[in-house]
Amino acid sequence: MRLIFMGTPDFAVPTLLEIVGRDHEVAAVYTRAPKPAGRGMELQVTPVEREARRFGIPVLTPKTLRSDEALEAFRAHKADAAVVVAYGLILPVPILEAVPLGCFNLHASLLPRWRGAAPINRAVMAGDAQSGVMVMRMAEGLDTGPVAMAERLLVGADMTAGELHDTLAPLGADLMVRALGALERGTLQLTPQSDEGVTYAAKIAKSETRIDWGKPWKAVHDRCRGLAPFPGAWFELPGAQSARIKVLRTTRGEGLGTPGTVLDENLTIACRDGAVRLLEIQRAGKQPMKAEDFLRGTPVAPGTVLR
Repeated sequence: MRLIFMGTPDFAVPTLLEIVGRDHEVAAVYTRAPKPAGRGMELQVTPVEREARRFGIPVLTPKTLRSDEALEAFRAHKADAAVVVAYGLILPVPILEAVPLGCFNLHASLLPRWRGAAPINRAVMAGDAQSGVMVMRMAEGLDTGPVAMAERLLVGADMTAGELHDTLAPLGADLMVRALGALERGTLQLTPQSDEGVTYAAKIAKSETRIDWGKPWKAVHDRCRGLAPFPGAWFELPGAQSARIKVLRTTRGEGLGTPGTVLDENLTIACRDGAVRLLEIQRAGKQPMKAEDFLRGTPVAPGTVLR
């Protein structure tokens, strides 16, 4: 089929590669405009644009899809359908109706749970035991369209959002090309989403990233792994060695104490009803490291109270 691909981050790249590898014709790639990044603040193209350029696919980076010009440009590609994976712009109804077979979105949750911008993070932060990917035909509204196909997987007790992301991306790519194959054959079936169990995955706010040791140990653990590796849950070391420390990996610890208190020499931290043990952390401006390596250079004595 002749397709338009719309995506931006690393998560979308495997789907683009699978589509190209299955000999679909990608008429154009839509992605977000380059942004300044790094110490030199040089403009960095998105991961999707980088791959599209490698295949010689035309790339468009409109700031909006709500203008008449954007609609005419979209129609001019004469595509059969559009594939959308973490694009970052809302598709208005005229765009959704501009391709004859429709626009199909790959969403990283088990809809209707976790509609919205941060489904992977929110699923892990909530302690969900199951996650997955779904292909849906897009409709007006936030992730409300009927579902075509789904793949489910179990979320490990210590799995981070980054690990779930890296597992779901290729799983979703395979799911999308299977859905496109059924669409091309005219056999794709769509099932309306349930009105029950709807939740929303809002963007992560900065105020959510500071660790509250006064929460139950599992809530602290799920918050840390749900924010790892980015943006990262964090705490502050007190006193002369004061520093902001990101927590990238935790597990259940042993012991009880006043919330925030270091319980042993392995960086086990007391929470409301138990403890978490810090396994991998990152000092601001430094590389991630295992907790034991961090402690060699920055001893943290039992009894220290973290902020």
